[in-house]
Formats: sequence, structure tokens, C-alpha cells
Amino acid sequence: MADTDILTTLKILIIGESGVGKSSLMLRFTDDVFDPGLSATIGVDFKVKVLTVDGNRAKLAIWDTAGSERFRTLTPSYYRGAQGAILVYDVTNRTSFQKLDLWLNELETYSTKSNIVKMLVGNKIDKEARVVTREEGVKYARKHSMLFIEASAKTRDGVQCAFEELVEKIIQTPGLWETDQRSELRLSDGAPTQQGGQCGGYCVI
Repeated sequence: MADTDILTTLKILIIGESGVGKSSLMLRFTDDVFDPGLSATIGVDFKVKVLTVDGNRAKLAIWDTAGSERFRTLTPSYYRGAQGAILVYDVTNRTSFQKLDLWLNELETYSTKSNIVKMLVGNKIDKEARVVTREEGVKYARKHSMLFIEASAKTRDGVQCAFEELVEKIIQTPGLWETDQRSELRLSDGAPTQQGGQCGGYCVI
């Protein structure tokens, strides 16, 4: 399909501590690959993918930011203009969960859109050594008005749903994205759009 079929282009950030699987989540979503030997991101990585949600096609510009402290000076430009942010922690690493406050604070400091949609993702649920419960993730997400899902970049579980739910929420948020084709937007009449969808029951807020 041609770009003329695309409703809007959205800037999506993936943030969180180094090693939580941000790059793996992005690569699983964009290229459907998983590389257990993936090296740490240096600075920023960038991918583009077109996603169709509720009949609306959106081009996603996904920014995978480095979790390492030495790259934090590059931060402000990453956040500028972003409509959505995925905050990732590792369910087998409590420190990565405890540091979410720092990432959330950074997001709120540098984001240029006050109504940016936030999605919390607990990654690596394929591993047995879980130390952060699903209930803890749900509680944190609700406290900070974030969408929430658990996922595994290795097994694909929850990955597609995380991006779909985020984009759906962005499209449904008035004034968050701008386009000349706004009148073509097809939304349900406020009713849940999960009926029959593969993400039903996954995501909470």
C-alpha cells in the first residue's frame, strides 16, 4: 500500500535500564527476530514499521534508547515530539523495576507532549527466576496511569499486543497527534475494541 493510506506517523520511545530487553522487544516487533547475543545499544537505535489498528494504518518511528548512564547526555532530543513511550523492566531483575521512577521522571521532564501515552512492559516472562510479580506491575502502572502488559521478546508473548494497545490509545487521545486526514479516523463509539482480538485480556490500565 502507498503512504497515502497512512493515517499518521507516530514517534514511539522505548526506555528503561540497560539489559532489560528494549532492543529485543523492538526487533521482535519490527523484524520478528530474537538474538540472545544482542549487544547493548550505543546511543540510540531506530526502526520504522507500519501497523494497522482498528482499520487505521500508522507509521511508527520507534526509538530504542540506551539504558547506560554514559549516553544520557543525548536524552532530550529523543523525547521531543514523542506521542508514546514504552517503559521496560525485567521481571527477573528487581533493580530494573525499582528504577522505573527515575525513567518516569525523565520522561515527564523532557517530553514535549503532556498527554503522551505510557505503556509499562514487564519483559522476560519466559524465565523462571521471576522476582517481580504481575500484581506489582499492575499496581505500579495504575498508580502512574500507564497501560500494562507482560511480555517475552524470546517467545513473542505480548510483544505485538504492547505496540497495538499503545498505538490504539494514542489514536484515541484527542490532540496528541496531528494529521490532515483526521476526518478519516475510524473509531468505535467509545466501546472496547478488543472483541475477537488477540490482545483481549492482556492489557490493563
